[in-house]
Amino acid sequence: MNYSEIQSKIKNAQHLDFGKILDLTINMFKEVWLKGFLMVLVLVVFAVAISVSFSFIGLGPGPFEVDYNEGFNFFDNYTSNAFYSLPQTILISSITIGLLAGFYRVCKLIDLNETPSEDLFYYFKGDHIRKIFILGIIYSLIAVIAQWLFLIPYIYAIVPLSFFAVVFSNNPELTETEIVKISFNLGTKKWLITFGLLFVTGILGMLGIIACGIGLLFTISIVYLPVYFVYRDIVGFEDDSEIMKIGTE
Repeated sequence: MNYSEIQSKIKNAQHLDFGKILDLTINMFKEVWLKGFLMVLVLVVFAVAISVSFSFIGLGPGPFEVDYNEGFNFFDNYTSNAFYSLPQTILISSITIGLLAGFYRVCKLIDLNETPSEDLFYYFKGDHIRKIFILGIIYSLIAVIAQWLFLIPYIYAIVPLSFFAVVFSNNPELTETEIVKISFNLGTKKWLITFGLLFVTGILGMLGIIACGIGLLFTISIVYLPVYFVYRDIVGFEDDSEIMKIGTE
């Protein structure tokens, strides 16, 4: 499926049912919770290792260092920390996009009743690595600028940004610019329902805190699934003659 075809499908997007997508999300989570747990665990390990490494060599911020003699300006500290942590954010965002792309590939194979034999690092090879890194840079810059503009722009941007990985996963042949444009067009077109789904699944994912916090690693991956179904029901796949019927009839 080429760029023009995808944009045409987004432009003529059908109505999405919130309840059906939420139900599909929960059912898919039951199938992929273990892969989701492994993905989140790997992300946590990489995030901690990167943050500690950058802090150790003096290239990244630690906790806020506040001079109470001069007063505390939350906005200044919030925005400056977002810029100072940009190198770490780029690396972590790149790894996240790559792992999520592999995770969404597993979801697609399960949807197609195929056995997901490949691991989460499927896209960390060849030219995909360069594309993942560039998408990580774009993602981080947009996120940091949105944070600098403070809360409302960041809340708006988080929805289109959440589509980066799923668009890349299903269209790795597209250019980085095309992936970004599709993500923002789809995120803007279906912003409200996507935000609502992310909010609800975020609450469901946070239930893992009940299990002494460690349960969060097992449950939080559900928050990544709604965008998969939004993409699937709007754009679909090349071999989606049967899959597109799921949840729509």
